[in-house]
Amino acid sequence: MTKRLYYTDSHLTAFEARVVESGVLDSRPFVTLDQSAFYPTTGGQPHDTGTLGGRSVVDVIDREADGAALHVLDAALDVGAQVSGIVDWPRRLDHMQQHTGQHVLSAAFVRLFAMPTVSFHLGTELSTIDLTGTPGPDAIARAEEQANRVVWENRPVSIRFVSADEASRLPLRKEPVRGGTLRLVEVEDFDLSACGGTHVTRTGTIGVIAVQAWERYKGGTRISFVCGGRVLAHFRAYRDVVASAVRQLSIQPAELPDAVVRLQGDARELRLQARALTEQLAVYEADRLAGDAEDVGGNRVVCRVVDGRDAAGLKALSQAIVARPGHVVALVSGSRPAVVVVARSADATTDAAQVVKTLIGRFGGKGGGRPEGAQGGGFDAEPETLRVAAYELLSAGGPPPSSSSASR
Repeated sequence: MTKRLYYTDSHLTAFEARVVESGVLDSRPFVTLDQSAFYPTTGGQPHDTGTLGGRSVVDVIDREADGAALHVLDAALDVGAQVSGIVDWPRRLDHMQQHTGQHVLSAAFVRLFAMPTVSFHLGTELSTIDLTGTPGPDAIARAEEQANRVVWENRPVSIRFVSADEASRLPLRKEPVRGGTLRLVEVEDFDLSACGGTHVTRTGTIGVIAVQAWERYKGGTRISFVCGGRVLAHFRAYRDVVASAVRQLSIQPAELPDAVVRLQGDARELRLQARALTEQLAVYEADRLAGDAEDVGGNRVVCRVVDGRDAAGLKALSQAIVARPGHVVALVSGSRPAVVVVARSADATTDAAQVVKTLIGRFGGKGGGRPEGAQGGGFDAEPETLRVAAYELLSAGGPPPSSSSASR
């Protein structure tokens, strides 16, 4: 069993220890120590990093079978070696701010709304708590405000150890999941919880607790938040984004929401206009292509490479052509990977889906559709090669026209 030095002093970052065990885990060397200040990944909190005997500590794993902490290194150490350990303090402090901040925020939701936290995760950018209830925006703001009052009052955060029997008589925020001796973390006159994580010694070190977002999750609510130094990092990111946006739009920050709504409306109107113009253009272009159609096997066949249109544009053009009786169409995009749209008039018998399926079998890609209309994409072939192949399928083996007749 490894003696956990962080249990009694989360601010300890330098220590001496002896290597008890050396081994390999997933092709990486690891050691266990007689004592360690390195925190292993557990309880929703990530592991510490740092150095051990001059080696980099890249992971720390809690081996529950015997209570040992496995220190995964970038190079091996010998059993019996006396080593110096140094914990990465900025990372440790960040985790302490987030974890103690979580205790305070979770306690606020319990005190105000009787909504316990059922899960906690400390991420690289955001941390989350999952609540059993579904508080609205006003309730979340109240909990955030109360949590920050506790932070700014700079209340003491203390550690003590009790038996399971003693813990059963204490007002713990939630039922402990472990028996035996329990480590309790107490925020003075606000929260008392069983926890093995690293924590600040006074709430003022948390700095600020800021809720970033919330969403419904598994019948409850997932709250995303940041504390301490992360709040400053997020503020800077938001500041730079807002400053750039207001500079581009020549507006004041308070005018940004209305400007976004206005731009969205303008963009929606432009999309509608573009769609209407595209449909009108398709009618005119369809007239031209239909006029050049070839009589093959009783059908009027249009088979062209068309530049400047995506799948939606090719489909609109093909539908405008097959609105006429007796037409079958295969249109190929001018760019790679190519898109092919095949369609037929209501009185034609060509199976458009089968044509696309055959092209996919020859050139790869994917797609599908119905006998009257189908499309495929991702073809690994030159557009002109696809056009010739499609023409042969539409004309049932008739001679393809020369490539110079393709619409470019």
